[in-house]
Amino acid sequence: MKVLKKNDRRLKRSSVGKMIRNLFGVLAVLFIIWRLYLVFIVQNNYGPETWTRLLIAGLVIGSVYALIAIGYTLVYGILFMINFAHGEVMMLGSFAGFFVFEATNAINITAADGSVTSLTNAQPVLSIILAFLVGMTFSAMVGFFLEKIAYRPLRKAPRLIPLISAIGASFALQNAALLLFSPQTRNYTNPEFLARGAGWRIMINETAVILPYTGVLTMVLSILLMVGLLLMVKRTRLGKSMRAVAMDKDTAALMGIDVNQTISNTFIISGALAGAAGVMWGLHNGILHYFVGFLPGIKAFTAAVLGGIGNVPGAMLGGMVLGLLEAIGPAALDISFQLKDVIAFVIMIVILVFKPSGILGEVLSEEKV
Repeated sequence: MKVLKKNDRRLKRSSVGKMIRNLFGVLAVLFIIWRLYLVFIVQNNYGPETWTRLLIAGLVIGSVYALIAIGYTLVYGILFMINFAHGEVMMLGSFAGFFVFEATNAINITAADGSVTSLTNAQPVLSIILAFLVGMTFSAMVGFFLEKIAYRPLRKAPRLIPLISAIGASFALQNAALLLFSPQTRNYTNPEFLARGAGWRIMINETAVILPYTGVLTMVLSILLMVGLLLMVKRTRLGKSMRAVAMDKDTAALMGIDVNQTISNTFIISGALAGAAGVMWGLHNGILHYFVGFLPGIKAFTAAVLGGIGNVPGAMLGGMVLGLLEAIGPAALDISFQLKDVIAFVIMIVILVFKPSGILGEVLSEEKV
């Protein structure tokens, strides 16, 4: 009888909690609808050209979030842990690309007409490719050694221990970058044809809207990398090994799969994607410092949760959705644009409360459920 009474009390408490959550959700939806009504119907402060600019900005930043979020979701799918040092891996890749451009800018080439120009502007495509290769390679190496040093010894430890190790690794990489590169804020020196602010002009209501070259490069490369990753996971031997290890490590080992090597490869791939995102961040935003990866890393984690942690397509979708909400949300709700970071983290709280599995759902093996 006592057990039945306890169960009844638990059911009542859970039903009350569910009612409160549902009421909160309804009130939040009504508030958003009210704000949207004021902005779009009553006030109508922004024209289509402004919404187009915000849409472009959201797609660009969403592409970067998606690339970083994929790294979170790959590691989570295999090790069931959150690599909170992933934003710092992106930051180090951005620094590697920065120093490539500094080196190519320091090399002068004399043309046939006697004019002198830097290697960056004489061979811009080569410089960009070299910056991405170096940035991705360096971040892949950081991811590889991060797994070897900080995570592999703790693989059989309780789940909280690797999480603490990941937070410690994040601070360690931040402080290492601070000591190596100083707290100085640096500016990316783009090739002339890829100058920030330059782009194609789109006329909307007789107002010019710039579609930036750096933004188009970011979106196109992000899409190509994401499609390439999906094909790799679905159709290659490495991808099959990764999926097998994510399902059951012990059975995968019995089938002849090198589990440790597969996990290392996963960190290498996630690091390379973060490095590419770091170079894109530098080319498009131009600002670089030792703390630059922290906030995008946390937001990319939010994107992974939004799309469905462990779900690669979900990470892509979550990154794009979060970028759009962050860019358009302040204008749509008529709040300060300085609160765009607040919007991202409120989204994470709402997702964790109302739909923890994300938009497309989590992808977990049976032993992790």
